[in-house]
Amino acid sequence: MNILKTIVVYFLTLEARAVLYVRRPKIVAVTGSVGKTSTKDALASVLAIQYRVGKSRKSMNGDVGVPLTILNLNNAWRNPFLWFWNLVIGFLKIFPIGTYPEWLVLEVGADQPGDLQKLFSWLFPDVVVATRFPAISVHVANYESPGHVIEEETIPIRFLRPEGLLIVNGDDEVARNLAKDFPGKTISYGFAPGHDMVGDKTEIVYESEKKVPTGMALEISVSDQSVKFQVSGVLGIQALYPALASVALGRHLGISLSDMSTAFTFHHSPPGRMRILPGIKETTLIDDSYNSSPVAVEEALKTLLRLKEETSRRVIAALGDMRELGRFSDEEHRKAGLMVGKVADVLITVGIESRNIADGALSAHMDENRIYQFDDSREAGKFLESVMQAGDIILIKGSEATIRMERAVKEVMAEPDRAEELLVRQESAWQKR
Repeated sequence: MNILKTIVVYFLTLEARAVLYVRRPKIVAVTGSVGKTSTKDALASVLAIQYRVGKSRKSMNGDVGVPLTILNLNNAWRNPFLWFWNLVIGFLKIFPIGTYPEWLVLEVGADQPGDLQKLFSWLFPDVVVATRFPAISVHVANYESPGHVIEEETIPIRFLRPEGLLIVNGDDEVARNLAKDFPGKTISYGFAPGHDMVGDKTEIVYESEKKVPTGMALEISVSDQSVKFQVSGVLGIQALYPALASVALGRHLGISLSDMSTAFTFHHSPPGRMRILPGIKETTLIDDSYNSSPVAVEEALKTLLRLKEETSRRVIAALGDMRELGRFSDEEHRKAGLMVGKVADVLITVGIESRNIADGALSAHMDENRIYQFDDSREAGKFLESVMQAGDIILIKGSEATIRMERAVKEVMAEPDRAEELLVRQESAWQKR
């Protein structure tokens, strides 16, 4: 299978390079350890106001996903016949027939050392958006040190075209320093004063009577103009950074703030990233089941605490393992537990590594009778159903690999018949795993 993949990737890459040479689209590469998919989708929504836009589907961001995006093809998973068909269609797309996107928004990511170096040996972006580079990131177990992860994820900046634009999250120290060292045009965005694109007056938007959260809002200021933006169906400050990044690019291209604000009324954040879902028993679910890392857990718990303080409702944290942390795993899980103990009324953990979250919560003096531990996400979801009460707000989060917390979400969501539409990893190939 590895030989077959190598052959397929080789020819897909050749076809993708040929299409880029013939079609000449502008390319945005989105890099960082946190928030790439949400940022990619937000950028595409803003660019679509004036241009034909193509973007990475879901989180297809590697040596297979990027060529598939350029060729506008679907992942064939383990079906060799469909991969052969993809190669045939990919070859035909080299010929300039019909329309092609004027802009491609490509999420780029690395699982192993050298992934991005290889990808950017042939991919030369016009814009790079750098989101966030936390000290301990996903996949750190595959690298010599956290610093090596950051080195890998900042590779796209080296391959920016000479006239290219670098857009950075100015609230992130690593990204901010990248902008200082970059010789070309840069734009910074964030919530701290002094950035080129500043967000302010962030708030959780509630349904007026029932105090049910429905989204986030903020004001974005540019020069002497300030416009309110609202992002529906998603929670957390992390959900607002993509809006700032996309507005930064939009303004660079001459798109008005009012047009971008209107575009965001139709924008939907991707599933499994702090998405608000109705739960059974008149509860509210925060579905953050796509993946997990220390900084993402921290931000999710900050949001949960803010909801608790603003609504006076009971909050539950259902947290699965944070995988691929290597030697940092025990410490980072315990740190998460210390925070949980100060936030949640009930804690449910899933997975062996998450037992350290329970230990951390106990150290924070959380009542052991409110801590429950499971090895399987479905079992955790069934138990969660038994302890949920009307009005509860429930955060559900865990790593992609083996934990699959979307299964727990499905157990307690009010509309399980819409799981394919609302949840992550609902494709048949995932369901067989």
